[in-house]
Amino acid sequence: MTEADNPQTPENEILERSVFFISDGTAITAEVLGHAVLSQFPITMTSYTLPFVTNKARAEEIRDQIDTIYQQTQIKPLVFYSIISDEVKSIITRSNGFCQDIVQTLVAPLQQEIGLEPKPELNRTHGLSKKNLGQYDARIAAIDYTLAHDDGVSLRNLDQAQVIILGVSRCGKTPTSLYLAMQFGIQAANYPFTDDDMDNLQLPAALKPFQHKLFGLTINPDRLAAIREERRENSRYASLRQCRVEIAEVEALFRKNQINYLNTTNYSVEEISAKIIDRMGLQRRMF
Repeated sequence: MTEADNPQTPENEILERSVFFISDGTAITAEVLGHAVLSQFPITMTSYTLPFVTNKARAEEIRDQIDTIYQQTQIKPLVFYSIISDEVKSIITRSNGFCQDIVQTLVAPLQQEIGLEPKPELNRTHGLSKKNLGQYDARIAAIDYTLAHDDGVSLRNLDQAQVIILGVSRCGKTPTSLYLAMQFGIQAANYPFTDDDMDNLQLPAALKPFQHKLFGLTINPDRLAAIREERRENSRYASLRQCRVEIAEVEALFRKNQINYLNTTNYSVEEISAKIIDRMGLQRRMF
């Protein structure tokens, strides 16, 4: 093994690596698992996501790309792959990359434990088949519902909502609602509190029958002001004073009505969504 194959990096130095996510399907699984593993290391990535690698010619093209990077840098690209075809898989693994089969790593010990032979199928995870057609339809219905009930556009059919997200403008209601719908098939409505509401802030009458479905989002005023400043520079809407007033009033409303709420300042949309699902006891649907 040469020094290039196993580069030693000073403890506080950020290492740069080329990373390939390769799959005969969408490559979503390879990306998610690969990023989860790499997040444990202090590296920066130049990433290449390559879905639907199903034939020899495409695999050879990717192998050449991996080998070219290695020849130029003398550092092995990291390769996370999920491929069924032995021929295609063999081409990728003969490259000068550090290759990891993200699925087989888990399948082999699981096969031994449950005593069943795996039966891999192309695009089983994210493909559309008769088996998952109903789940797919449910997700599309959830997305349609969430779009129709974004930002208080409609207060009809709230009985069909699984969660109703409340908060001031730009605190993360819309991206969280859409993520819940797209990732988990959850029908999420959201309702904004605006500057006009602040003089006499109350829970809207249309929402009161569904108080058990309400979940509030809040955010630190400094962060909210910075976000709003990007949208409306030097406006009253983006002023720190206005943000402080709105956040104070909305949090008081949440406490008064015993509405569960979360400060989103230091959380990603994925983390916000997971916390809502957990606290509200919502059922995840995996697609």
